[in-house]
Amino acid sequence: MIVELAPRFLAWDAVDPACHAFDSASVAQTVRSLGPARCVPVRPDVPFGDPMMSAWSYGEAESWVDAMSYALVQQYGRWAIGWRWSHDEGDFDGGPVGNWCCPRHSITTPEETLDRVGAALREWREWLEYLAGWFEAYPLDLADIEDQRILWERAARNLILQVVDRTGCGSGWHGHCRQVLTWFLLRWDVAPDVAQGLVDEAIGGRFHSWTGPDTVLVDDVAEQLALSLRPADGRTRADAPAQDHLQRWLALRASVPWHEIPDGGTDGPVIPLRDGAAQDIRAFDAVIDPARAAGMLSALEALRADAAREARLDFALLSSWQQHILGTPQPPPFRTSPAFAKASRERYGIAPDTRARFDRCLAESALETGRPLGVTARAARVYLDICFFHPFDDGNARSAFLTLVFILACEGIALDQVSLLRRVTFEADDPQDPLILLRYINIHLAETRRRSADSTGSASR
Repeated sequence: MIVELAPRFLAWDAVDPACHAFDSASVAQTVRSLGPARCVPVRPDVPFGDPMMSAWSYGEAESWVDAMSYALVQQYGRWAIGWRWSHDEGDFDGGPVGNWCCPRHSITTPEETLDRVGAALREWREWLEYLAGWFEAYPLDLADIEDQRILWERAARNLILQVVDRTGCGSGWHGHCRQVLTWFLLRWDVAPDVAQGLVDEAIGGRFHSWTGPDTVLVDDVAEQLALSLRPADGRTRADAPAQDHLQRWLALRASVPWHEIPDGGTDGPVIPLRDGAAQDIRAFDAVIDPARAAGMLSALEALRADAAREARLDFALLSSWQQHILGTPQPPPFRTSPAFAKASRERYGIAPDTRARFDRCLAESALETGRPLGVTARAARVYLDICFFHPFDDGNARSAFLTLVFILACEGIALDQVSLLRRVTFEADDPQDPLILLRYINIHLAETRRRSADSTGSASR
């Protein structure tokens, strides 16, 4: 699983300042023009240790911060998600940003909060520009590695020290250090998988939270990294055949032990205390754009009506919901060209039988006879089908989420929270991702049952 709004997964091409324009002087105005600026949440007037503060911080406030990240990415590009990578134990461990901590501490008045967002974004961008300057100060070439090893070693040592100084060696600082060293290798054309492996091997788990590395350790890591590089570690410059991640997903899909995974839906229907899907749409999507939320809520209402009448899931039904999601005059058609996602890291091909294969996958989401597959497994599988078939030109993640809700609704199941099911993304060929998604569904379902049962028990006493 990759958390789409987590900066630790950013590659150098996604953050390289040379590839992404930025006007620092206009940041304050731009931040205030975004949807989330209209509705900065109000912090409750209670002590930090009060349970009400925790509920607010992990609920309304966190959804608002996620919405602000989403809006900044739409405005500036994916590099902008690093604005909240704060020092120590903030939103994300061990980052270089000091102007933001976390919702609990950083959301105050609307003006102060938006000022902090803008300052944090500028600080993150300045750090990226600073790193780019350091990278360019060592114009290295793998072809001449034997003559340049001392320069590669010096560059690595300096970068480690820069990260140490910038992060303060708090909680998780070593994660960003690994990232910066990997970025440096990527800048000078080391292959991505090789770069990450060499950095991990050189560090060898010897950097620790809340502990700064001594000079001997820094020198040893830098030396090992430089000595491990080879001319053959560079990127392949020949044109490689385009990868089709849809085919990778279909191969993985056939190998997942769907029938062996515990099913949280075996105890039958569950009616939650609140509508978790609608609540999340109002807390996240409405903050970004009220029209976006209205479309999703309209689709949610339609799909629940379709579940109540026992409609069978097919592309026509899916497209009817997508018309609500996107606000189009007609139900959108199936795509006719290759699709891309995750900053073009994944490519989903198109062939004469792609639509037919998608139809067959959708049909498998229905309750089978003979050897029935559990409802949570079917919900997880169709969610990933939509992600990797990528049937629409836009809004596929929203479609996948709402279709998951439909599959559960067909069995009389609704969730009171969906936080683990949104604003995340999965890899088409990672064998753990289907199991992780299924586990998340089961967690939410178990918690919904528990809270509903607790409420019923309290009411009867």
